[in-house]
Amino acid sequence: MDYNLSTIAKNLPPSGIRKFFDIVTEMEDAISLGVGEPDFDTPWHIREEGIYSLEKGRTFYTSNSGMLELRNEISKYLKRKFNMSYDAKNEMVVTVGGSEGIDIALRTLLNPGDEVLIPEPCFVSYKPCTLLAGGVPVTIPLKAENQFRLLPEEVEAHLTPKTKVLFLAFPSNPTGAIMEKEDLEKIAEVAIKHNLIVISDEIYAELSYREKHVSIATLPGMKERTLLISGFSKAYAMTGWRIGYVAGPEEIIAPMTIIHQYAIMCTPTISQYAAIEAAKNGDSDIEEMKAAYNQRRRLLVDGFRKMGLDCFEPYGAFYVFPSIQKTGMTSEAFAKELLMEQKVAVVPGTAFGDSGEGFIRCSYAYSIENLKIALERIQLFVEKRIKQ
Repeated sequence: MDYNLSTIAKNLPPSGIRKFFDIVTEMEDAISLGVGEPDFDTPWHIREEGIYSLEKGRTFYTSNSGMLELRNEISKYLKRKFNMSYDAKNEMVVTVGGSEGIDIALRTLLNPGDEVLIPEPCFVSYKPCTLLAGGVPVTIPLKAENQFRLLPEEVEAHLTPKTKVLFLAFPSNPTGAIMEKEDLEKIAEVAIKHNLIVISDEIYAELSYREKHVSIATLPGMKERTLLISGFSKAYAMTGWRIGYVAGPEEIIAPMTIIHQYAIMCTPTISQYAAIEAAKNGDSDIEEMKAAYNQRRRLLVDGFRKMGLDCFEPYGAFYVFPSIQKTGMTSEAFAKELLMEQKVAVVPGTAFGDSGEGFIRCSYAYSIENLKIALERIQLFVEKRIKQ
């Protein structure tokens, strides 16, 4: 039968991350560095609040925007941690993870044919969600020699009369790159000059190892043109709770909430109660996990450099993005052969866009023991292939 499916849906490629994850789950004695998921359990006091809410029968619908108590705690958290001020009632919507926030932001902002600037390598959902919203993704290749930071002249070079939205995602998945205040100020000038709306994906804001994270929304003239996407998955080890949020101008948040209302209704109530506890009392948990990630970060960066691979210093998130160009292999071939030969799963850089060719992404959200074993296996693999 010819189902006459959507052309966009039929042509969407599957995630390059999940492909390798699915293989490694069926392989004995394999080690995966492929999935960006904390290996920590959700802190007990957060889990306990979720359990308690279930025991109390709190399984009802909440406000479409999310419980006001949760939005208030998120507002306090953003002010406390990043000096950001948002009205919990009108400038925020709680979403099913940051991913839903990205989707409904694009569906709210874009008319057919509007162009979205996407610095690349980037998180895998930005381009597909742009296409599904009727937009046109325009990629901006980032360069390792610039530490994968976005430069203002790179934005300018890709502008057209149809450009409407600019994605920012720092700290970055997959590169671990960050943008400091002086970097963001230059991008803000371009955004204001050309009347761009910025979608700033700051899900890794808490995992910044060089200095405190700065949001572009805090810069003069930027709050009114920025949608902040964030959530609880990475900082609090709450990936499966699926709880995120978007903060931004009321004029954008209101129609986003209506789309959310029809598509989702509300985020899981149990997760919202757990998130309230996280936002209130989870600061020390973040610091504990961040210290562990920083130790693992140094281990991986040093390990790749010692085996002869170039690896720039990632100052955020929990990924390293080493170059495998010295092996003469493509990213896809490297990842496939490494998995089959040494039973280590990494993600080819091309899963995050064409400009990721010549790199692989390795997550260090895993135990030190597994990271050490993985490095030993990767070194054996590289020694046979590296070009001296």
